[in-house]
Amino acid sequence: MKLKTRLILSFCILIILPISLIMMLTWGIYLLQSRMEQQNTYDLFSGTLQVMNRYTESDYEEMLNLSKTDPGKLESAEYLEAENAVLSEKSSFLIFCKNGVVVYNGYTGDDGWDDEDWAENLPAYGDADDSARVGYFINGDTQSLIKQVDFTCTDQAEGSIFIITSSTSILPAVRRMIVEFAISVILILALTAGLMTIWIYRGTMTPLRTLQVATNNIKEGNLDFTIDYDEADEMGDLCRNFEEMRKRLKESTEEKMLSEKENKALISNIAHDLKTPITAVKGYSEGILDGVADTPEKRDRYLRIIYSKANEMDRLLNELTLYSQIDTNRIPYNFNKINVSDYFADCIDEIGLDLETKGIGLSYFNYADDQTLIIADPEQLMRVINNIVNNAVKYMDTRKGQINIRIKDVGDFIQVEIEDNGKGIAARDLPYIFDRFYRTDASRNSATGGSGIGLSIVKKIIEDHGGKIWATSKINTGTIIYFVLRKYQEVQNE
Repeated sequence: MKLKTRLILSFCILIILPISLIMMLTWGIYLLQSRMEQQNTYDLFSGTLQVMNRYTESDYEEMLNLSKTDPGKLESAEYLEAENAVLSEKSSFLIFCKNGVVVYNGYTGDDGWDDEDWAENLPAYGDADDSARVGYFINGDTQSLIKQVDFTCTDQAEGSIFIITSSTSILPAVRRMIVEFAISVILILALTAGLMTIWIYRGTMTPLRTLQVATNNIKEGNLDFTIDYDEADEMGDLCRNFEEMRKRLKESTEEKMLSEKENKALISNIAHDLKTPITAVKGYSEGILDGVADTPEKRDRYLRIIYSKANEMDRLLNELTLYSQIDTNRIPYNFNKINVSDYFADCIDEIGLDLETKGIGLSYFNYADDQTLIIADPEQLMRVINNIVNNAVKYMDTRKGQINIRIKDVGDFIQVEIEDNGKGIAARDLPYIFDRFYRTDASRNSATGGSGIGLSIVKKIIEDHGGKIWATSKINTGTIIYFVLRKYQEVQNE
């Protein structure tokens, strides 16, 4: 169900239900009052009797005092007319009887009652009860409340003044009061419901508009915005969750864009690096086919160059494959127990031959115990050493290059140090050399080639072995790359 429909239904229920209850209450009061008019018992009418009694209580008290202090005033026609005018505003009137005969009748009703009728139905002289203060009740078609004040006239006659309040005259006022009350209640409820609906609507629509703007921004590809709504309610939770989703989506998008940028850089670098060996292979192959290599020595040299360039292309393709495996965390590892002394001795033999052909010196120092073991993947660890050494050779610009490899025992770890005497790395670039595609010198890297991921692969492999790698360097002195690997330790059973 839509939120707007819910609000409309809530508003209708809030209005219809109270109105229905108020109408039922009003109808019930009306029926009760109508029944009171038709009943002849004091008990049923006692509630209305009390209301009618209060209307004329002050007038009754005044006449009762005059009957004791100045009874002659009660016989005055002027006084009776004035008081009757006052009582008429209270739905009441005066009747003055002298010796049982109606002398003054302020009744103006049209129900056919004359003075003799009133004389027959009014209480006799002496029937008044000054302590009751509520008077008498006349039964009949016209139900009336009567308050009686008896006194002795100036001519010693028996005088009685009656204050009569008719129920038929006061009930319309009561009904009008009930109707006005019901209308007031309805207006109050309608106003309350309207204000509550506006409050709910505004409290709901403000965050909804915010979310609508946010979704439009995302639809248009704009993620550089914030959702500024932090109320402690359900809509606030929704906005906070949406903001968190936006942040994650932005991070994911930025990572995707960075990955695409890196992939483009890798493809560009690999294409650049492949172009050189392919050109060489093509040129020397054409030399063999065209008979340029016309001696066995030339052919042998051409074939060796072709073989070397083919190996270089194979290495680049292997790096590309490994890069894809790094991106998906699927580098194949085959961990084994390795003797540090034996393993690095073999590595030095293999590296030494290659460096010797390039005229670069190699020194090896092993300070670890001959029985020291580590858990590692021999192939991937060899890749680490080759990448570091090849990177050092690639950027070595001295006439007599030198690489030193040291193995040290540092407690629970063995530390490998690979040092060169190259140009060195600036301090500002040193923290980033293990990042993918980071170039300390774009022009030099372009000239020397390289995929730009060699050291990042090294870092990934070392970290997957549970180790750590870092570097130090001095300009025009050289660079030292360090990495540590945890020793293998037998678990002894007690």
